[in-house]
Amino acid sequence: MDVSTQKLRNFVVVAEELNFSRAAVRLFVTQQALSKQLRDLEVSLGVRLLARTTRSMALTPAGEAFLASVRESLAALDAGVAAARSTGRGVAGTVRLGFVIGGALELTGPIVAEFSERYPGVRLELRESGFEDPSAGLADGGSDVAFVRLPLAAPGLEAVPLFTEPLVVALPPHHRLAGRSSLTAADVVDEPLAVGRTADTVWQRFWSLDEHRGGRPPRVVRETGSHTEELQVVAAGLACAVTVAAAQRFTPLTGVRYVPLTGVAGSVLAVAWRSGQRSPGVERFVAVARQVREREAAIVAAIETPRPGVHNPGL
Repeated sequence: MDVSTQKLRNFVVVAEELNFSRAAVRLFVTQQALSKQLRDLEVSLGVRLLARTTRSMALTPAGEAFLASVRESLAALDAGVAAARSTGRGVAGTVRLGFVIGGALELTGPIVAEFSERYPGVRLELRESGFEDPSAGLADGGSDVAFVRLPLAAPGLEAVPLFTEPLVVALPPHHRLAGRSSLTAADVVDEPLAVGRTADTVWQRFWSLDEHRGGRPPRVVRETGSHTEELQVVAAGLACAVTVAAAQRFTPLTGVRYVPLTGVAGSVLAVAWRSGQRSPGVERFVAVARQVREREAAIVAAIETPRPGVHNPGL
């Protein structure tokens, strides 16, 4: 039996409308042609699919059973076509996306959604890393592409910056600096600091304001394994921490006050990959990330210039 997919799709529309006139309008065909197609389909199957009278139309039990199977078959066919087209464009399989806490912030959702819509044949696996691996899986091959915070010591990485975010200092509310409207590196360098526990000394030196110390080491460093642990150390009054402005939006915490840090280079959020290992999937993901960054200029501006103490509007 040779039944065209178009006849099956037309049957689904008729079954949804239970009216040849409305179904014909949806399908841009004449009512007579549609009616003939359905009769031909019934003849091919050897069963009645529709019970028709001059006043009404209804699916027969056979029609109900056939409709469920047709919908399932057409969905599988459409998925196969999408996968074939993705493969034909050189994009298929799995892309492992690593990220550190927060990922690309409010850009993460638009980037992931855009990539998934363009390349439905690619399975995107998201993997979060803590402070111990600021490369988000790129260093050990656990990720194919990642949202990372620069600078990193991991060799052999390439990156495209997406935005630069200002820094803040997380302080316990009773701290002598907590009432200030802003701080400089000179205000902070002699304070006890909570810094991520990692072997990446380049990344760790950035967050401990090393270039502003004049060669002096931090007075006290409390290493932490995660952003949550870092904030608990701050809330307990054991140290302060340098972090990004987004912490005010994503991780507000009783016992922690965030004060803007001025005169210090911000944190660069980038999409990165391993040199020489830019697969078609990684190449397309990087391209999508760049395009979404350009398209969502308002989101980027709100990230790079947040309003103090206010959740970014529209994000």
